[in-house]
Amino acid sequence: MTFLARLLLAALLLALPVTLTPAMAEDAAATATPAAAVISFENEAQLNALAAKGKTVVFFYAAWCPNCRATVTELNARWSEVTPGLTLVIADYDKEQALKAKFGVTYQDTFVLLDNAGKGVDVWNSGGVNGLNQHASL
Repeated sequence: MTFLARLLLAALLLALPVTLTPAMAEDAAATATPAAAVISFENEAQLNALAAKGKTVVFFYAAWCPNCRATVTELNARWSEVTPGLTLVIADYDKEQALKAKFGVTYQDTFVLLDNAGKGVDVWNSGGVNGLNQHASL
Protein backbone atom coordinates (compact mmCIF):
# COMPACT_ATOMS: atom_id res chain seq x y z
CA MET A 1 0.00 0.00 0.00
CA THR A 2 1.47 3.37 -0.97
CA PHE A 3 2.19 6.05 1.61
CA LEU A 4 -0.66 8.21 0.27
CA ALA A 5 -3.11 5.30 0.42
CA ARG A 6 -2.04 4.54 3.99
CA LEU A 7 -2.43 8.17 4.92
CA LEU A 8 -5.93 8.29 3.40
CA LEU A 9 -6.91 5.04 5.13
CA ALA A 10 -5.60 6.33 8.43
CA ALA A 11 -7.56 9.56 7.96
CA LEU A 12 -10.70 7.56 7.16
CA LEU A 13 -10.27 5.38 10.22
CA LEU A 14 -9.58 8.42 12.39
CA ALA A 15 -12.72 10.10 11.07
CA LEU A 16 -14.79 7.09 12.07
CA PRO A 17 -15.96 6.72 15.64
CA VAL A 18 -13.37 4.00 16.30
CA THR A 19 -11.85 4.92 19.64
CA LEU A 20 -10.73 1.56 20.90
CA THR A 21 -7.17 2.39 21.93
CA PRO A 22 -7.88 3.62 25.51
CA ALA A 23 -9.94 0.54 26.33
CA MET A 24 -7.25 -1.70 24.93
CA ALA A 25 -4.59 -0.05 27.12
CA GLU A 26 -6.72 -0.38 30.26
CA ASP A 27 -7.47 -4.06 29.54
CA ALA A 28 -3.80 -4.85 28.92
CA ALA A 29 -2.80 -3.29 32.22
CA ALA A 30 -5.57 -5.04 34.16
CA THR A 31 -5.02 -8.60 32.90
CA ALA A 32 -2.20 -10.94 32.00
CA THR A 33 -3.95 -11.86 28.74
CA PRO A 34 -3.35 -9.23 26.07
CA ALA A 35 -6.36 -7.10 25.27
CA ALA A 36 -8.11 -7.38 21.94
CA ALA A 37 -6.56 -5.18 19.28
CA VAL A 38 -7.74 -3.39 16.14
CA ILE A 39 -5.40 -2.75 13.21
CA SER A 40 -5.70 -1.87 9.52
CA PHE A 41 -5.07 -4.44 6.82
CA GLU A 42 -1.75 -3.98 5.05
CA ASN A 43 -1.03 -7.23 3.21
CA GLU A 44 -1.49 -10.99 3.36
CA ALA A 45 1.90 -11.51 5.01
CA GLN A 46 0.68 -9.33 7.88
CA LEU A 47 -2.49 -11.46 8.20
CA ASN A 48 -0.49 -14.69 8.18
CA ALA A 49 1.85 -13.39 10.89
CA LEU A 50 -1.06 -12.25 13.06
CA ALA A 51 -2.94 -15.53 12.57
CA ALA A 52 0.16 -17.50 13.58
CA LYS A 53 0.26 -15.55 16.86
CA GLY A 54 -3.39 -15.98 17.85
CA LYS A 55 -7.07 -15.44 17.10
CA THR A 56 -7.41 -13.13 14.11
CA VAL A 57 -10.58 -11.89 12.44
CA VAL A 58 -10.77 -9.76 9.29
CA PHE A 59 -13.64 -7.25 9.15
CA PHE A 60 -14.58 -6.05 5.65
CA TYR A 61 -15.70 -2.47 6.23
CA ALA A 62 -17.19 0.04 3.80
CA ALA A 63 -17.55 3.68 4.89
CA TRP A 64 -20.81 4.02 2.94
CA CYS A 65 -22.40 0.95 4.58
CA PRO A 66 -24.90 1.72 7.36
CA ASN A 67 -24.52 -1.80 8.78
CA CYS A 68 -20.73 -1.37 8.95
CA ARG A 69 -21.10 1.97 10.72
CA ALA A 70 -23.53 0.41 13.20
CA THR A 71 -21.09 -2.44 13.81
CA VAL A 72 -18.25 0.02 14.49
CA THR A 73 -20.49 1.98 16.88
CA GLU A 74 -21.29 -1.21 18.79
CA LEU A 75 -17.64 -2.28 18.85
CA ASN A 76 -16.73 1.10 20.31
CA ALA A 77 -19.42 0.87 22.98
CA ARG A 78 -18.71 -2.75 23.95
CA TRP A 79 -15.03 -3.24 23.14
CA SER A 80 -14.23 -4.32 26.70
CA GLU A 81 -16.45 -7.38 26.10
CA VAL A 82 -14.47 -8.62 23.08
CA THR A 83 -12.53 -11.84 23.62
CA PRO A 84 -9.10 -10.94 25.06
CA GLY A 85 -6.21 -11.67 22.73
CA LEU A 86 -8.29 -11.36 19.56
CA THR A 87 -6.93 -9.21 16.75
CA LEU A 88 -9.49 -7.51 14.53
CA VAL A 89 -8.06 -6.48 11.17
CA ILE A 90 -10.10 -3.90 9.27
CA ALA A 91 -9.98 -4.30 5.48
CA ASP A 92 -11.52 -1.80 3.07
CA TYR A 93 -14.34 -3.65 1.30
CA ASP A 94 -14.11 -1.45 -1.79
CA LYS A 95 -10.33 -1.67 -2.25
CA GLU A 96 -9.25 -5.15 -1.17
CA GLN A 97 -10.55 -7.11 -4.17
CA ALA A 98 -7.96 -9.90 -3.97
CA LEU A 99 -8.56 -10.41 -0.26
CA LYS A 100 -12.33 -10.56 -0.80
CA ALA A 101 -11.84 -13.14 -3.54
CA LYS A 102 -9.50 -15.21 -1.37
CA PHE A 103 -12.12 -15.53 1.37
CA GLY A 104 -15.22 -15.54 -0.87
CA VAL A 105 -16.54 -12.28 0.58
CA THR A 106 -19.37 -10.79 -1.48
CA TYR A 107 -20.96 -8.47 1.06
CA GLN A 108 -19.67 -5.66 3.24
CA ASP A 109 -19.95 -5.97 7.06
CA THR A 110 -18.45 -9.45 6.73
CA PHE A 111 -16.12 -11.07 9.26
CA VAL A 112 -13.64 -13.87 8.48
CA LEU A 113 -12.01 -15.94 11.24
CA LEU A 114 -8.54 -17.14 10.29
CA ASP A 115 -6.78 -20.32 11.36
CA ASN A 116 -3.09 -20.42 12.37
CA ALA A 117 -2.04 -20.56 8.71
CA GLY A 118 -4.12 -17.50 7.71
CA LYS A 119 -6.87 -19.48 5.98
CA GLY A 120 -10.50 -18.49 6.45
CA VAL A 121 -12.27 -21.06 8.63
CA ASP A 122 -15.50 -19.18 9.37
CA VAL A 123 -17.31 -16.36 7.54
CA TRP A 124 -20.32 -14.41 8.82
CA ASN A 125 -22.14 -11.11 8.36
CA SER A 126 -22.95 -8.66 11.11
CA GLY A 127 -23.50 -9.88 14.67
CA GLY A 128 -21.48 -7.21 16.43
CA VAL A 129 -19.64 -8.09 19.63
CA ASN A 130 -21.78 -11.15 20.37
CA GLY A 131 -21.18 -12.61 16.92
CA LEU A 132 -17.49 -11.79 17.07
CA ASN A 133 -17.08 -13.55 20.42
CA GLN A 134 -19.20 -16.53 19.40
CA HIS A 135 -17.28 -17.17 16.19
CA ALA A 136 -13.89 -16.42 17.75
CA SER A 137 -14.52 -19.17 20.33
CA LEU A 138 -14.53 -21.86 17.60
